[in-house]
Amino acid sequence: MKALVRHKYGGPGVVRVEEVEQPALEDDRVLVRVRASSLNKADWHQLRGWPRFFRPITRDGVLRPKSALLGTDFAGVVEAVGKDVTDLAPGDEVFGGRSGAFAEYVSAINVVRKPSNVSFEEAATMGIAGLTALQGLRDHAGLQPGERVLINGASGGVGTLAVQIAKALGAHVTAVCSTHNVEQARALGADRVLDYTREDFTREDERYDLIADVAGGHSWRSMRRVLEPDGGLVVVGAHGSRGQLRHIAAIKLSALGSKQTVKFFIAKFNKEDLQTLADLLESGALTPAIDRTYELDEAQDALRTFGEGHVRGKLVLTI
Repeated sequence: MKALVRHKYGGPGVVRVEEVEQPALEDDRVLVRVRASSLNKADWHQLRGWPRFFRPITRDGVLRPKSALLGTDFAGVVEAVGKDVTDLAPGDEVFGGRSGAFAEYVSAINVVRKPSNVSFEEAATMGIAGLTALQGLRDHAGLQPGERVLINGASGGVGTLAVQIAKALGAHVTAVCSTHNVEQARALGADRVLDYTREDFTREDERYDLIADVAGGHSWRSMRRVLEPDGGLVVVGAHGSRGQLRHIAAIKLSALGSKQTVKFFIAKFNKEDLQTLADLLESGALTPAIDRTYELDEAQDALRTFGEGHVRGKLVLTI
């Protein structure tokens, strides 16, 4: 099968499309013919192997990658099912997550049916970003109906979904983004939109029950000023960059002893939460935001664009 591979750490220039062995079908997995996959910050940092001390934690090689494959999110069609699989059948359209998803085939456990009202490209944006937004807001922040939440960084893959999931959970949502993305945030359902090039939310009189910090860039001292006394901060989208790790460490230290809570987490794949995302897609409560779609052969260009930042929503590879 064709797959995007890299045999050393580096930038977009180290990736190639090569023929590799098709994954074996295990008893508890399904073999999926991938139609689309999306890029995430985790993929970018895995490509670069940065920060270096994360390589053993992520089970990647210290000097060079243990696996040449890249990618996690995918959507496609079930080609075959293992003997222990009873909820899916060949021909089912599905989406989910599995390492090595920038390839023609994946063998995966965390797979659910794709709603018929969304495309493969749209469904492929759901995995890491959707689970991060859902688990961050619902589980780690405990967001309740009627609460006021501010999403700092509402224009990227996680942020665009966080705005919509917060609305689906019944919250009043303030989105923070650049001038270029103000109308997108409004279209996705934000009740208020702040252009960070013109307004600093930490200097406003508004108070929030929760700040979901996707973008970073603000100190704990400045953010706690606009939190309710029993409010909380959740750092969303823990992708492991050096800058974000410093940001998290500084906030954790500054928040010691505070009654206002600070949560940091890494999203976990599971079928139950993927099904929740599928239900939100089917109901129309979630509309994936896709900036641009690339062919697999254009993956270098896609990765360069991603690495430059300022992507509106998600970048998708069609395979």
